[in-house]
Amino acid sequence: DADGLKLAIDSMQDCLKDVDVDVIVGTESRGFIFGMPIAYNLHKSFVPVRKKGKLPCETVSASYDLEYGKAEIEDAIKPGQKVVIIDDLIATGGTVEAAAKLVEQLGGVVVKIVFLMELAGLEGRKKLEKYDVASVIRYEGK
Repeated sequence: DADGLKLAIDSMQDCLKDVDVDVIVGTESRGFIFGMPIAYNLHKSFVPVRKKGKLPCETVSASYDLEYGKAEIEDAIKPGQKVVIIDDLIATGGTVEAAAKLVEQLGGVVVKIVFLMELAGLEGRKKLEKYDVASVIRYEGK
């Protein structure tokens, strides 16, 4: 739905009104859907956080636990860049926690994390306590 997509992107972007940012990071794969148009609208660089072996440049990687197993992601950020991480959903917080650690490992600074939807009952925010986190839609259940 065109109106729903516009509302979702605009609402997420509104969370960044007063945020000084250099790079938008989107996590694979639905973070790409929302992160890319936000980066475009703000005229900022976009960096995808992808599964291991998918980026066409030198990268670093980190492993993390999922509710159903393990995964590994890679990222590429320059030292000193101010980064916003975008994803569609926060559940347990593991994916974005790993992405934030990678940004920091590379010398970037996570200035904000924005989700379209939050499953608050899974308490993913606990893993992201040290970050400024926003979600557009908050569902209290799991």
